[in-house]
Amino acid sequence: MTRQYFGTDGIRGTVGQPPITPDFVLRLAHAVGRVLRTNGKPNERPTVLIGKDTRISGYMLESALESGFNSAGVDVVLLGPLPTPGVAYLTRALRASLGVVISASHNPYPDNGIKFFSAQGTKLPDAWEQQVEAALEQPPVWADSATLGKARRLDDAAGRYIEFCKSTFPNDLSLRGMKLVVDAAHGAAYHIAPKVFHELGAEVTSIGCSPDGLNINRDVGATHPAALVRAVAEAGADYGIALDGDADRLQIVDRKGRLYNGDELLYLIAVQRLEQGVAVPGVVGTLMTNKAVENALRGRGVEFVRARVGDRYVLEELERRGWLLGGEGSGHLLARDRHTTGDGLISALQVFEAVVRSGRTLAALLKEVVLFPQVLLGVPLRPGEDWRRNESLADEIRAVEAELGEAGRVLIRPSGTEPLLRVMVEARDARLAERCAQRLALAASVADAI
Repeated sequence: MTRQYFGTDGIRGTVGQPPITPDFVLRLAHAVGRVLRTNGKPNERPTVLIGKDTRISGYMLESALESGFNSAGVDVVLLGPLPTPGVAYLTRALRASLGVVISASHNPYPDNGIKFFSAQGTKLPDAWEQQVEAALEQPPVWADSATLGKARRLDDAAGRYIEFCKSTFPNDLSLRGMKLVVDAAHGAAYHIAPKVFHELGAEVTSIGCSPDGLNINRDVGATHPAALVRAVAEAGADYGIALDGDADRLQIVDRKGRLYNGDELLYLIAVQRLEQGVAVPGVVGTLMTNKAVENALRGRGVEFVRARVGDRYVLEELERRGWLLGGEGSGHLLARDRHTTGDGLISALQVFEAVVRSGRTLAALLKEVVLFPQVLLGVPLRPGEDWRRNESLADEIRAVEAELGEAGRVLIRPSGTEPLLRVMVEARDARLAERCAQRLALAASVADAI
């Protein structure tokens, strides 16, 4: 069964357009509630936690979710603005049946979305999403007045999550003497991220911590790091930390304006474990992970495998292999011995653990990793077009791969969110990568594709 509503990370879209409308979200919560009751223990009322980011539409969608769950006989605990990984943590800590996040992550404020976490604080499998979509096709079964769910607020949700983040940093270390700029993208961590680093001893300057419902991710955060680069220079800070709207991804900037992406940070976290004598049998990246990181990890004797793009697929591969570390270049980093899901704050603390323990800068710690230039192009796909049957593209892929040899690689994949074909070429030489990517894009767009 194919999924009609769920994408790679829950359900997402423009507010006011299907499926991000209050009537659909109410139906969705009712369907999820029925699935919970079907899968749960007899006579046990499920409890769902609901957190959100700072978009103005969060109020509307929160109310719709609350009504939908209550109408199915499910209790609701409202957490207010809280990072996605904070909802995952509290779902597990409070023994709830399900965690729900209202967020469109790094998207601008007109968008919003709904994503779910299991009772263990992990992303749910495709089979569960298919079960929910099947329930959406069935008529509602409203609970009677005696069995309706109830709702309450958890007033100390942010404080609990702050303490959890701090608990992942070693007790024998502190951030004293470190000057940081924290950019929360005017998102869910605006009232949390500065406190985590300040309470661990750092001198903190904040930007992107004044949400108004309309400014989430606007010219700040992990997807717009130029603001952080400027703020680090102006403050004379050692490092800057950029989160996205729901704080599950991370970018770091040093005092020279150098930006470190998720691929580099994943390598650093793995090496930090090795240098502490912790076994790292393998690391999971994605199809987009830079080849230089793969080479560097293998040079350290660490196996590296690639999963599909999306942190849920990285997590599935980690679980299958029994490994702990994985991530994406976008800054979604997973350390399963610290948290059940990607967490920008906890990832940053692991990076700074390496800096503090070694007494070296990030630049020095990552000196041996020189990223391959990557060129990524988007080619529009016509409705119904099967790019795999494009013989011109297939011929050009073979020619480019032969030209690159071991010095690069090609990745062609459809976008998960737009009618585009993503063309990526990676090579040691930037001009070669650009030239090959343009050749592939031209072949992909030929009008006589079969």
